[in-house]
Amino acid sequence: MNFGHIHSISEPRSDSVAQGGTPASGQPLSIFSARGLTKVYRMGEVEVHALRGIDLDLYAGELVVLLGPSGSGKSTLLNILGGLDTPSAGEVFYLERELSAASEDELTLFRRHHVGFVFQFYNLIPSLTARENVAAVTEISRAPMRPEEALALVGLGERLDHFPAQLSGGEQQRVAIARAIAKNPAVLLCDEPTGALDSATGVIVLEALEKVNRELGTLTVLITHNAGIAAMADRVIRLSDGRIVEEQRNVKKLPAQALSW
Repeated sequence: MNFGHIHSISEPRSDSVAQGGTPASGQPLSIFSARGLTKVYRMGEVEVHALRGIDLDLYAGELVVLLGPSGSGKSTLLNILGGLDTPSAGEVFYLERELSAASEDELTLFRRHHVGFVFQFYNLIPSLTARENVAAVTEISRAPMRPEEALALVGLGERLDHFPAQLSGGEQQRVAIARAIAKNPAVLLCDEPTGALDSATGVIVLEALEKVNRELGTLTVLITHNAGIAAMADRVIRLSDGRIVEEQRNVKKLPAQALSW
């Protein structure tokens, strides 16, 4: 099982797959498939059940919102999908490779080549410009975008040589998105990407994520406790107490620009 040599679905592919991630068979391409996913944290004598038997399929090209209150299991699920954590029980597959059976070295390769992460806090390097922050990732990627291209995609083509301290919070988060997508990942996992931002700035960041999903076809999973964001998703999956309690498909998605909260 070598996660370093799986071809990323975000690399050039046939037109039948590029539009919405549907191969020639007409069936959507499954990126993640989880069955019975369980996570238990032990703190001394106390067991905390973060996930309780999650069954989930995520498909190429989707924009999925995981919605739920704090403690519902959203971040734990995202961390397992991204190879940052492992389940206590159950299994999860990425493009038919079993992530839940992967070694630490294999998970490192998986994260490096296939997953982009965006978190609530930007984690930019203060002494590097926007361009240099993005380049720090592209230098270890197999088939990266140019940093200038990634920054232009999120609307920061004119801010390449600005340092984080010279950028607003929303601009810093868009640099973080550019950094995440610059390695051409198949998957973009976003944990409360607007959590530290006001509504108007948050919408600008969501527009950047929407554009990445639309133009690159990247499976984008966005977790939030903010129900107002759900309207921009293809699918909304609600979690509570470590379980999926509701799943719905938006027949008509709202553009990020139309959201408010």
